[in-house]
Amino acid sequence: MFKTISLPTQSALLKPPFVFGVATASFQIEGARESRLTCIWDTFCQQANTIADNSHGDIACNHVELWQQDVAMIADLAVDAYRLSISWSRALHQDGTINQQGIAFYRNLLTALKARNIKTYVTLYHWDLPQYLEDKGGWLNRDTAYAFAHYTDLVTQQLTGLVDSYATLNEPFCSAYLGYEIGVHAPGIKSQQAGRQAAHHLLLAHGLAMRVLRKNCPDIEAGIVLNFSPAYPLTANDSHAATLADQYHNQWYIQALLTGHYPSLINQLSNDVKPSIAEQDMAIISQPVDFIGVNYYTRIHYKNTDNHWFTEANIHDAVVTDMGWEVYPQGLTELLVSLNQQYQLPKVYITENGAAMADTLTNGQVLDYERVNYYHTHLNAVHEAIEQGVNIQGYFAWSLMDNFEWAYGYEKRFGMVYINYQNQQRTLKESAKQYRAFLKQRNHGC
Repeated sequence: MFKTISLPTQSALLKPPFVFGVATASFQIEGARESRLTCIWDTFCQQANTIADNSHGDIACNHVELWQQDVAMIADLAVDAYRLSISWSRALHQDGTINQQGIAFYRNLLTALKARNIKTYVTLYHWDLPQYLEDKGGWLNRDTAYAFAHYTDLVTQQLTGLVDSYATLNEPFCSAYLGYEIGVHAPGIKSQQAGRQAAHHLLLAHGLAMRVLRKNCPDIEAGIVLNFSPAYPLTANDSHAATLADQYHNQWYIQALLTGHYPSLINQLSNDVKPSIAEQDMAIISQPVDFIGVNYYTRIHYKNTDNHWFTEANIHDAVVTDMGWEVYPQGLTELLVSLNQQYQLPKVYITENGAAMADTLTNGQVLDYERVNYYHTHLNAVHEAIEQGVNIQGYFAWSLMDNFEWAYGYEKRFGMVYINYQNQQRTLKESAKQYRAFLKQRNHGC
């Protein structure tokens, strides 16, 4: 087992302009529930049998109160950049005007990061839709896409000069499929048609927001963050299932964005499942982006079903994380190379990559060597993809700190920093120390 994070000496990851960072999301860390509107995750957390430990995001990591301490901690890690998200529910009032208290929090945070020469990669939507919009249909309502463009317009005007990079959405797959199709995430709707329609409206929201970003921030790069779990056949006879799953879960988003067309699989869906698509929608969705953010954690195996569809299949004896996800670093290389062969990719950032482990704090230490190993092997997988011609320009570890892990509550820990939720004490895990040492060595050109 590796005990340090290292790369080949001549790796492109060790040279500018390659960016290293850490990432978080608003609902997962901010807390301060009383100073923002209710969002769909607040509502979801109140429902029975939705969150594994019956917890919520009211306090989380109390980042709104402890942000100065957290900025110092980020700077101490020697990263180039910090990826964060804005809470729509904190930034705007229900009448669509700016919440001055909420926007001041983000302005202060971004200003402090800038003062420390830490680049900021801001995601405008990381799943926390205001509940009042969900009450009007949420992502099933086409108007929500236009509400998102309005929100983008106001927020970007307020944060002029403070942001280095904007992503419109984080993982529209999760918002649509997990939230509206199988219902394990907020708002908990279970309908295939709803999932397909929500996905389309999310992508439309991205396109409309891109127009706003080009107008308001013409000199700032803008793109979108997509998650990928590469689809592998369980056996040689299951290749059809893997192809269908890949189109349905992965290509559905990137193909629409980069080519203006959904995968051919859409033609196999019954008419009552297909999304409603207006005439100009695909042109709005597929306008040029400066980057694609790629979130990668694991691969998934699939097998055929009797009705010529696909279903997930477990493989035995795989090394897995605390989420039960297979550790498969070469899947990241294979994914990136495959996407580069299929599409005219813009530059790519690895916007999330990391592992939940069963961390324990003992004598002030968290010796998470499995996570160190995960980062080592996956950074080397990124190196391999660059060697094979993929234009990757950054890597963000997920996550800066343990946090509210959605439907798993606080049972799963992805952080490089251990959070004691009773007293909010932050403790750097071994992975954070190794990441810091790796970045300091890189920065000194050793």
